[in-house]
Parts: sequence; C-alpha cells; structure tokens
Amino acid sequence: MRIRIVDAFTPRPFAGNPAAVVLLDGPDFPDDSWLQKLAAEVNLSETAYAHPLPPGGDADWALRWFTPATEVDMCGHATLATAHVLHTTGTASGTVRFAARCGILSATSHEDGTITLDFPTSPLTPLEITDAVTAAIGAKVLSVHDTGPHIGDLVVEVADERTVRGLTPDPAAVAALSDRGVIVTAAADGPDGGYDFVSRCFFPGVGIDEDPVTGSAHTALAPLWSARLGRTELTGLQASARSGLVRTSLRGDRTLLSGRAVTVIDGDLLTAP
Repeated sequence: MRIRIVDAFTPRPFAGNPAAVVLLDGPDFPDDSWLQKLAAEVNLSETAYAHPLPPGGDADWALRWFTPATEVDMCGHATLATAHVLHTTGTASGTVRFAARCGILSATSHEDGTITLDFPTSPLTPLEITDAVTAAIGAKVLSVHDTGPHIGDLVVEVADERTVRGLTPDPAAVAALSDRGVIVTAAADGPDGGYDFVSRCFFPGVGIDEDPVTGSAHTALAPLWSARLGRTELTGLQASARSGLVRTSLRGDRTLLSGRAVTVIDGDLLTAP
C-alpha cells in the first residue's frame, strides 16, 4: 500500500499544508481504529483515505479525513492533495467526485496544474463579542461569526494584517470557544501583495494548535470578505509559518477553492490494515 505526503495550496515543496494520502484498493474503508492510528503515526494536520466507488453513482471515490486526534467532517487541503495524487498518478482525469461526511465534493484539474475544489459554503451567523474570545485571541476583536456544523469554527475579525501575523493565542482558551477552534482574519494591508485578506487558523479542539493552510476555513472566509469587499472572486493568504494562497469564488451555497499542490514523499506503507 502506498502513502504519499503532498504539500497543498502551494506550488513548491515545504510550504503550504502537508497531508498524507492513502488510496485504498478495496470497496470499503479499514477499521476506524487503524485509520486513526495511522493518522496519529503520520502526525500531520490530516491524513486522507479514499477508495473507489462503483461506476454510475453520484461520486467516484469515498473520502475520509483524520487529524492525529479525530475524524473531521470537512477538509480542503487534504482533498486537494488527494485529487493531486489521483491526477498525477494517472488514476483519474478531469473532474473527480468525492462522497464525504459533508456531502458530495468535486475536484477539477486544470492544464496548469491548478485544482479547483467545489465545497459547500459555510453559513455565517454573527455573534456577540465576548471577553472570552478577546482573551483567547489576545487582540481587539471587530466581529465574531459562527460557521455552522461542517467546520465548527468561530471566524474572528481583527483590525489589520499585522495583528493577524503577530497573534499568540492561548490554545486552552481557544479550545473552549468552539468545536474545532478559531479562524482569525483581517483585510490585506494593501493591493500590492497579490491577496485580498489574510487569516490564521487555530484548531486545538482537534489536536492542531495551528493549521498551516486551511481550505475548509475559506468556505467561511469567502462569504465574509466577498460581502466586505463587494467581489465574489478573491485570494486569501494564510499567514502561517509555511504560508499558502487559496483563490476563492463564491457561488451562493457553494464555494470554489483553487490552488496548487506538490508531492514530496512517495513510499510504501509496511503495516497493512
């Protein structure tokens, strides 16, 4: 069985967000405990598992994602990584449809190597700014939104890009705020950087103190910043140490997320399920 490590939302190795990808031959997933143990062993933000589905259905592959601590309902960067592996190995071409816990997702590969994901838009519900949120983030908060069940985060808007880059939140306090964690965001400092907004994502609720580049977060950031900036086509920079760009296109209840990926490790998994 092969296991690959793919850096997603970047065209170069050792940037973006690394995900492990395991393509399974059989018609079912192995036991959940094995899936979780392997994800803990790999110890990346997510490990993606996919197996082919019979032809003629709504999807081509079944897809699940595990952090080192738990299974998650929706993950963008590991879906991008999975699509990248399917296309670069010749296993699939064009558009691939995935059956996942959050519904049917698709990934379309383009000639320049970019992959576009079609994900559900996360609904935003404004919330009161509380002392607990401000204390957990360690910065003045301008707005707070709940993102609904699929990603289970709070989107926290702060004053500017410099504030986002300088954050040192309290992981224990962040974990108490929502199921997964918080997405902290602000408008870009100016138009010359090639991006419209910045973010950082802190998810101690699922064992990830900071996620390098989070596709699923942009299903909430896209509607927030499209409303703020008056445009449906935007680019977000996730300003982690590894950094990565996510191009977003808001299509009502669907959000398109586009980016590049690169395989950095391709090896054999010696322990079978």
